[in-house]
Formats: sequence, C-alpha cells, structure tokens
Amino acid sequence: MFDSIDEHIAEHISLTDKDLEVFHSLLVPKRMRKRQYLIQEGDYVNYQYFVSKGCLRTFEVDSGGNEHTVQFAIENWWVSDFGAFFKERKARFNIDCLEHSELLGIHRDDLELLYQKIPGFERFFRIKLSGAYVALQDRILSAMEKTSTERYLDFQKRYPNIEQRVPNYLIANYLGIKPESLSRLRRKLAQS
Repeated sequence: MFDSIDEHIAEHISLTDKDLEVFHSLLVPKRMRKRQYLIQEGDYVNYQYFVSKGCLRTFEVDSGGNEHTVQFAIENWWVSDFGAFFKERKARFNIDCLEHSELLGIHRDDLELLYQKIPGFERFFRIKLSGAYVALQDRILSAMEKTSTERYLDFQKRYPNIEQRVPNYLIANYLGIKPESLSRLRRKLAQS
C-alpha cells in the first residue's frame, strides 16, 4: 500500500525504516468511487492527499454555474484545496474522482508533527510546494501568451497518457477552449 509513496519520497529525501514507520502511521488510506467528491466547495479542508491510484479533477464553479478545471491529479501527485488546507478556511474548489481512486491522506496537525519528528519531510514538502508554485506560474503565463495548440502540447507533456483517462470535454475545459476546437486542433496536428 505504501510502495508508491515511499518511492515518490525517496526521489527527494532519504529516510530510515523507522522514519517510514512513523510516516506510515500518520497516513489515512481512502478509497474513492468514480464520480465521488473528495472535497466540495465550502468544506473545511484538513487533509492533503497522495494519489496512489486513480485520476481526480480540481475545479471551480463560477457564479453562472460554469465549471473551470484547474488541474488533474494522477498517480504520484498530491491533491487538495491547498488554499483552504494552508489557510484553514473553507474550500473554494471541488475535487472529484474521474476514476476509482486510492489515496493516502495526511492531516494538517500530523504534517506539523511529522516536520518536528523527521525534519527531512519539511525539505520534501518544500520541494513539492515550490515545484507546484512554478507549475502554476507556467500555467498562468501559458494561458496569457500561448495559442490553444501550444497549450494543448504543453498539456500532453504535463499529463502524458491522460487523454485516454479523461473525457475530451474536460480536457477542453482545462485548456480554456470548446470541445469542438479541441477536435479540430487534434485533426490539424494529426495531419501535420
């Protein structure tokens, strides 16, 4: 159950068997069904989750009822409404499962405990957070500066092999284009 998260962490920091034992004791396994919500707007968010298996989507619903997909989370990604998690406020985003998913959650208080007991985890989560921040900046600049074709190609690099797992209308939503535009774009790329 912990193999994928242990490998994920080992990419960034070294831990002893005892460290891993402490870490595992703080994790809460969670199995989610397809179409089930992990977090809904207005929830209080006390956990962040590692995706062991599955695919989830983070999205916002605007005042007109339109959904705006912010990110997808697949295996070896961390997911939560991080603004709500870190600022201890109600969730702004919804997170739903696009597939049956297996997650490992860690409570905010347990994360603080982990930082105290095993300082290497502060480094690990700093690395993850700084990477996420850079990715967010890249996404913002991409939306402002790049064509839909360039955004789609960036999407394919960021989420390799996800197109078979996510409905086309959600990919189009993530890219900020209409599903018909995505179909035309794909045809054009296939011809070139």
